[in-house]
Amino acid sequence: MASIRNRDGKLFFDFRYFQLRCREQTTLPDTPTNRKRLRAVLKKIESEINLGLFVYEKYFPNSKMLPKIKVLEEKQKRGYHETPLFKEFAAEWFEELRPTWREATAKTYRGYLDKRLIPHFGEMEVGNITKSDILKYRSALAKESNGKLKPKTINKFIKCLNMIMSEAADRFNFNPPHLNIKPLKEEKVHIQPFSIEEVNLMLAHVRPDWRDYILVRFFTGMRTGEIDGLTWAHVDFERRQILVRQTFSNGRWEYTKNDGSQREIEMSTLVYNTLKQRYQQRDPELELVFHANNGSPIHAPNFLRRVWKPLLNYLKLPYRKPYQTRHTAATLWLAAGENSNWIAKQMGHSSTNMLFSVYSRYVPNLTRQDGSAIDRLLSSRIEAYTDTVSNIKMELQATGSEANFLSDIELPSKLNSDANASLEEAQFWDQMLQDTTDYQNYQNKQ
Repeated sequence: MASIRNRDGKLFFDFRYFQLRCREQTTLPDTPTNRKRLRAVLKKIESEINLGLFVYEKYFPNSKMLPKIKVLEEKQKRGYHETPLFKEFAAEWFEELRPTWREATAKTYRGYLDKRLIPHFGEMEVGNITKSDILKYRSALAKESNGKLKPKTINKFIKCLNMIMSEAADRFNFNPPHLNIKPLKEEKVHIQPFSIEEVNLMLAHVRPDWRDYILVRFFTGMRTGEIDGLTWAHVDFERRQILVRQTFSNGRWEYTKNDGSQREIEMSTLVYNTLKQRYQQRDPELELVFHANNGSPIHAPNFLRRVWKPLLNYLKLPYRKPYQTRHTAATLWLAAGENSNWIAKQMGHSSTNMLFSVYSRYVPNLTRQDGSAIDRLLSSRIEAYTDTVSNIKMELQATGSEANFLSDIELPSKLNSDANASLEEAQFWDQMLQDTTDYQNYQNKQ
């Protein structure tokens, strides 16, 4: 209850405002007259508080309580929130970070916000979103989609939400609700590279004006944006390298996916000859290596709709995205026995982990080696191995079974020298090119 009280012989006001106890000192001595005057003022204060008209600063302009009072008054205003609504903060977060993203990334996050997160969390204060809210939302997504949304996709939505909540928690000083929420277990992604026979078939039947484009994709492992943004200034014929320095995607020129994607791709003989011939026949006015008929950059959706899909349908090949040309390059390099670190550098990977976790299972199918490398090593380096075979042959000669034995086993050959290996590599690509050319000539005669 409000009252007038005494402290050290001086009167002061003692009342409550928004459940906060307020004590304001005066310089008036404790006399009956002063008490009567202050009670009248206090009565007026209580009346204004009840009517919602009280202005603290009007009565106590020099009070130390003013900062606290202003906060309390702000909270009482209609529509006040201690923390912003999710939709408001998400919009602010997006605009602040957009300059740091590539266009494709920004477009993806915009879609997550507009189609998934804002419709559900938009009207909630970021400070009121709980761990339970996030788990219920994730569970609802899985049930409503009836299996159409894969765990990997749902995890992407939640990751975007977590990024927003982390920033909000840091700014408004509350505990992030998403901590200790484990992502859903994701299915292993299986790649579908093209076989060398399928590559030959596609190169033989693709429209002539697109053959070089597809060939370079198959044998360099370049991403769509990287090859679409390739200019002649970044083709070094002297060093036989393609310099990946920029990308063209969604109508925009951009930096590569990351710093690791800035790389130099070593050109094989097949790629070198193809680009060299294309360079000699180029339009000097055009900087792009591959372009549309009007000289503009390739429009990826048009290529997909008018060239890629019709080609696979015509050849009756299972549909695969153009990105599988990148996987095809990796599996061919592995099959040819190239050094894993060299392949990782060609692909723009920071380590060889991707090679061994994703591509390695295709190597035996392509090389038909399956452990024969160790046989070659043993036969060339371990004397005991050769002696053992010789002893077996001598024993079989004595029993007359040597012929049958030799017909049932295959003795491993010695390791080739580095020079022979290089020669074989060159012969492989030359034969590859010749096979494709012969097949094209055959088709033209039909």
